[in-house]
Amino acid sequence: MSKALLVFTTIILASVIIFVACGGGNSSQNVSSNMGNAATGTGTGGAPTPTPTPTPTPTPTPSSTIVPLMDMGNNTYLGFSGGLYTNGSNTLPTTHHLAGLGRANAIHPMDTMGNSNPNGKYVLLSIGMSNTTQEFCDAGATLPCNSFSFMGQAAADPAVNHTKLVLVNGAQGGKSASFWTSSILADYDRIRDTVLTPQGLSELQVQIVWLKVANPGPTVALPAANADAYTLLGQEGSILRALKTRYPNLQQVFVSSRIYAGYATSTLNPEPYAYESGFSAKWLIQAQMDQMQNGTINPTTGDLNYNTVVPWVAWGPYLWANGTTPRSDGLTWVLADFVSDGTHPSNSGQTKVGTMLLNFFKNSPVTQCWFVTGGVCS
Repeated sequence: MSKALLVFTTIILASVIIFVACGGGNSSQNVSSNMGNAATGTGTGGAPTPTPTPTPTPTPTPSSTIVPLMDMGNNTYLGFSGGLYTNGSNTLPTTHHLAGLGRANAIHPMDTMGNSNPNGKYVLLSIGMSNTTQEFCDAGATLPCNSFSFMGQAAADPAVNHTKLVLVNGAQGGKSASFWTSSILADYDRIRDTVLTPQGLSELQVQIVWLKVANPGPTVALPAANADAYTLLGQEGSILRALKTRYPNLQQVFVSSRIYAGYATSTLNPEPYAYESGFSAKWLIQAQMDQMQNGTINPTTGDLNYNTVVPWVAWGPYLWANGTTPRSDGLTWVLADFVSDGTHPSNSGQTKVGTMLLNFFKNSPVTQCWFVTGGVCS
């Protein structure tokens, strides 16, 4: 009997084990199913419920091998020579320098009708986009400008000629290069009607311009023949002609390219396009120098004769540095110098550009005579 009982018990235990292993029992199956739903996202009908994929946060990608134009010397970038001016130099060539001196010394106070008047004014006007207006004033057309901007710093500097010189912020957010290529475009009217006129000024008193423009969403980099740098170059040539048409007493234009964009979190104007906009400015100035020397008009820029259709143009402050790598004068761009998009400057970034602008206009041999009280251009 004991042997038969042992066999019977073994059979019963085996059956229970098989039953459990096969998923028997509603209670344990339901518990297992509910846990599966929680763990795998399976719906009550057994169909998988997709798990939303989080949008990845763009990772800043600082450039590591690009050298600022001013530090390139005789080196090249993709076959293009560096330096702000000819032959890797950062110094104005003599002939262009002398032409700039002539125009600097021609800047003088005028009344709103454009007549010479010792009690009149002359205007330094900014032209460009969001970065331009932020760095020049930050507060837009609303005065006073923030203290850390160029206009704010200049207002507090006793060396600046506050008697005759008027700084005017014509730049505005969103107004990229294409908004300035023709003298009949709306932004020139906006400047006249909402910026100059309320301050008792006229277009005829605008004699100097700081130009800083770019294009949104560039997609073609150098060395491609249709690179955005060439598009911008052509636009800048058109802008110079539009400026001279709109402001007939305009003598000098100082151009700056973009600040660093290696921290950009969007496609608005990332690297290498911010860096390559420096070549657009370099080539614009070179095209004018070449035309004045040999008469050949650059097919991309168009006519740049400063005796007839455009003002004299040269570099303003060169603003690009390779992130946290100091350039030769020590300039760096750290993440804190930008707002969250990594493209527009924060207060500290605006302060850097404002300081560079102030130092440039106070010390350039072709600006001291009209920017600084008692200054001399030489």
